[in-house]
Amino acid sequence: MDSTPSPSSSSAFDLVSSALGRYLPRGGVTAAPGRADAQAQEQAQGDRTTRPRPPDDPEAGPQDQILGAVNLDRELRVTRCNLEAPVFEGLDALPGDPFVDLLPPGDVPTVTRRLRQVLETGEAHVARIQRLRRGDGSELVVSMSILPAAVPQEGLTVSVIAMARRLHLYAAETAIGTSLDIGETAQSLAQSLLAWGEVAAVDLDFAVWTGEGVTDQPHGRIRLRRAALVPDRAWPEGYVTPGDDLPGDASRLLAQAVRRDDAPQAIVIPDREAVERVLGSPRVMRALVPGDRSAGVACIPLVLDGPPPVVLGVAEIWRRADRPFRDGELFDLQELVARTAHHVDLARQHQREHTQVLALQRRLLPRTGGDTIEIASVYHPATPDSAGVGGDWVNSFPLPDGRTALVVGDVVGHGLGAAATMGQLSMEARALLSAGLAPSEVLEHLDATVTLLDDAESGLAAGYSALGSTCCIALYDPVTHHVALSSAGHLPPVLVSPDGRAGPLEVRPHPGLGAEFALREPFDVHTFGAPPGSLLALYTDGLVEDPAVPIDEGIGRLADAVSTVHPWDALQQAARHVVSTLAPAPQRDDVTLLLARMIGYRKGDTSTWRLPARDDAPARARAQVSALLRQWRTRDDTRDTVLLLVSELVTNAVRFATGPITVRLIRAGHGLLCEVGDTGNGRPRVSRGDLLDDGGRGLNVVHGLTTRWGVRWTDTGKVVWAEVAR
Repeated sequence: MDSTPSPSSSSAFDLVSSALGRYLPRGGVTAAPGRADAQAQEQAQGDRTTRPRPPDDPEAGPQDQILGAVNLDRELRVTRCNLEAPVFEGLDALPGDPFVDLLPPGDVPTVTRRLRQVLETGEAHVARIQRLRRGDGSELVVSMSILPAAVPQEGLTVSVIAMARRLHLYAAETAIGTSLDIGETAQSLAQSLLAWGEVAAVDLDFAVWTGEGVTDQPHGRIRLRRAALVPDRAWPEGYVTPGDDLPGDASRLLAQAVRRDDAPQAIVIPDREAVERVLGSPRVMRALVPGDRSAGVACIPLVLDGPPPVVLGVAEIWRRADRPFRDGELFDLQELVARTAHHVDLARQHQREHTQVLALQRRLLPRTGGDTIEIASVYHPATPDSAGVGGDWVNSFPLPDGRTALVVGDVVGHGLGAAATMGQLSMEARALLSAGLAPSEVLEHLDATVTLLDDAESGLAAGYSALGSTCCIALYDPVTHHVALSSAGHLPPVLVSPDGRAGPLEVRPHPGLGAEFALREPFDVHTFGAPPGSLLALYTDGLVEDPAVPIDEGIGRLADAVSTVHPWDALQQAARHVVSTLAPAPQRDDVTLLLARMIGYRKGDTSTWRLPARDDAPARARAQVSALLRQWRTRDDTRDTVLLLVSELVTNAVRFATGPITVRLIRAGHGLLCEVGDTGNGRPRVSRGDLLDDGGRGLNVVHGLTTRWGVRWTDTGKVVWAEVAR
């Protein structure tokens, strides 16, 4: 068939073929199938097999052309093809053959989907970088465009442009720079290098792989880990695959090979005999040589420019000894690796940031609960890289006075800025709660901090703003079995009562932290009962938000899921189950969940007395406490210490406060917790005092008798607490 189309033809195949006609010998286009054409096809196939193989470089000579076309029917079978240019030698596309036979197996699903999409929509898919398989198993990199056939014809026309090396270098560098994941970056580099060989591998310095700082180490100490390997196939036993460390002697050999004369240089080992002489050990041969067919190798160092240059790793390209590397190919390989080495270093830096962000995030997660509460938490970042790690955080910690703080927050944004703000707010909240401030007062301080961080003159004005961040704080009292909760724009917690009823708490809406002055509202304290066996769920919006359903429905689904958690279920396992059930797929935001199962103190472990603020109050308190300690069978020395402690605290309350005095004793773990509450608002302070000064010495006694003591504020006054070891 003549390659020049008839004037009436307007198919995409004929238009592409017309551009090739003056370059190709007549008869270069194979006609549609027909029994009468079988002999001509066999002759054409015979010519194809006897013609000498052209050089791999499409730019090797001016006579080599790089354009081709294949026509497909609706079943994606070849009807006509024009792949007679020498560069396409070995691409067997005969009429009736499935087009996917030209594709590497791993690309078949994606390309098939693209072909059918163009058939259905009629919209062309252009300039796809694709590999085609030759008959001998090697591959050719092409730019492939999928075009719909012109009416009234049906089917598709696939035009291919063999990638010239310069074009391939540009496309490869563009593809490698699209990800900041170090594994994906190395894999993209290996896939690009495969155009020059049959097997390509990228081995990185272990410090690069983990994101650590790289230095100009002595080459004998380098430790390499395989980061990428293509193609994807079954490899022989002992061969190093991605994620494996290279044997120490193999790492040293590669390092020495690319660091000749103290300068990184590319090397070529032309055949298997030379490879065996260089590697020596059979163990190293099994680890590095991909098989009998691939014997020659080019080792190209990934070098980070600088004074002095630092080797990040080694790229290896293996191919048969009968296809030696030409000087031009080595130049192209070195240029590609040099162009993309900085992408590897960027991925290393990103990996380091990712590790730091996750370390900070994980450190803020609750570790364990205690005797009075059981804690479980789950945190899933939106993406595996640090750009997707957001500012969601949960924390739970025991307060010195026996209560437990539960905190959940959602800082605006993602990345290192959000993580830094998250860490600052979390630590500030913990310090303020430990100092005895109420949840509402802590949120007032966090609100001021967020505003300060956003200030252009004194804050962190480096393109990041935490305005609109949210936070919810809950304080659980194991004696009264009550929870005091305050929220700054956060979604309401879900409470499951011991009888299984579940629902969100009615928390007054709030604009969040750092709101404009005109929008600021006071932070309320919501108090509710949480008897033993209750389950409280605090979470961030990533767990319940779904664009397809209202947010209230998402919270309702969370309540239903949490209500199925039984008292005998392992809480951590239950938390994971709730997240796996509710978390949207794909995940758009960080998912965070904190479950707290209330246990509290047993009735026999606590006792409370109310006394009038009179001079006889210390004596009455000593009598009540002494009887209780005998009932608890406390040691004599501990009983004497507690009696002296209670006497001093009650005396101070009578002297400096008004109203009734509350005395509470708690048997907690390995200690005794003494609390004395009054209606005063002054903060007790330890004073050194002069010899004639009789004020402030009681607190010195308290300080010397206890393991720790402090003050917390209440709506009616304050509570001074102190802990004594049993």
